[in-house]
Amino acid sequence: MAEGLTEITVADSGDGNYVQSVQGKTHAFLSDASLEKGGQDKGASPYELLLAALGSCTSITIRMYAERKGWPLDKVSVRLTHHREDDMGNAVIDIITRDITLEGNLDAEQRARLLEIANKCPVHKTLGNNPRMLSRLEG
Repeated sequence: MAEGLTEITVADSGDGNYVQSVQGKTHAFLSDASLEKGGQDKGASPYELLLAALGSCTSITIRMYAERKGWPLDKVSVRLTHHREDDMGNAVIDIITRDITLEGNLDAEQRARLLEIANKCPVHKTLGNNPRMLSRLEG
């Protein structure tokens, strides 16, 4: 059995060109392509979902660490952006930027440590490990 197995099912919702029904273990929501890409904008785009996963994991990881240490962290917010850049004609690379805001009476050392911890969130590690993608046809 796979360690830490997470499962999501995504299927056409039947409600438009690209609207997708996303079903997790206990939560369901829609995703969609943007209006510019021919979608109806009835849910977050795939890249918005990717950024949401990274941002949520970052914020949760920072919060857990600060609580464990008893540090006075009042609020964490993470603003993320994604864009693609031509790497001098050799390849297109993806750039994800996280702007992390920490509110609370934290000293410079605590703030620096929380930035280190942000880079240890599980989703950050997964994305940085160049994960192997396996695709199989069923049915």
